[in-house]
Amino acid sequence: MSHENIDADVVKVREHFSNMPDTQSVAGFMPGPGIDKLELSFDINELQKALTQALKKTELKGDLAAGFGAFSLTRRPGVEVETPNDLSGLFFTRIDDTYEEVRREDVVDEFKFTELVPAFKGTYFEHIHDELTKRFPIGRMRVLSKGLYNCNSWHRDPEPRLHIPIVTNPGSLFLVNHHATHLPADGSVYFTDTRGYHTALNRGETNRVHIVAALPWEGSPT
Repeated sequence: MSHENIDADVVKVREHFSNMPDTQSVAGFMPGPGIDKLELSFDINELQKALTQALKKTELKGDLAAGFGAFSLTRRPGVEVETPNDLSGLFFTRIDDTYEEVRREDVVDEFKFTELVPAFKGTYFEHIHDELTKRFPIGRMRVLSKGLYNCNSWHRDPEPRLHIPIVTNPGSLFLVNHHATHLPADGSVYFTDTRGYHTALNRGETNRVHIVAALPWEGSPT
């Protein structure tokens, strides 16, 4: 079968066919707008040990059936019972074909989450908290689990986040606006500017577990 109508689109498609996509680098980290890797890093083996120890005495809270589980590493001083909003908090999203932004849940005052949850004193999580707070204003610091074949909503937060992957797989990606990349669990600390629209997705066959620490700033909503 001949194709006699050779227009600009035919030429463009032929050019694409002549170049195979890169299928190797997608299994690693690619910095881009809103996502960067810091110099700071931690021992991934100690991180994974700390997670195993924590899960023996701490339950993941949240909608586990929908693939979301979490437990807190920091709290407001002396506050022993956290609220559901402490594990989620204010975010903004667009939900339908009007493309209008809507507000979800309530503001969390990140500056008040200054105390490590006592159950984690003396663990590697305390070491991580100490090292982060030496460098940055740290608010809520949580361990977040994303189930297999699952993703978060497309939304934006009041402040950026630091991500420290503990357990992951190559099908787990983080997206900020127009940039997507894998975040390997190798002890690295990743800055994610979640003030932009973003989501996390796990298209692999194992759970994805990250430490996520909020970076509050003076201009963030209260």
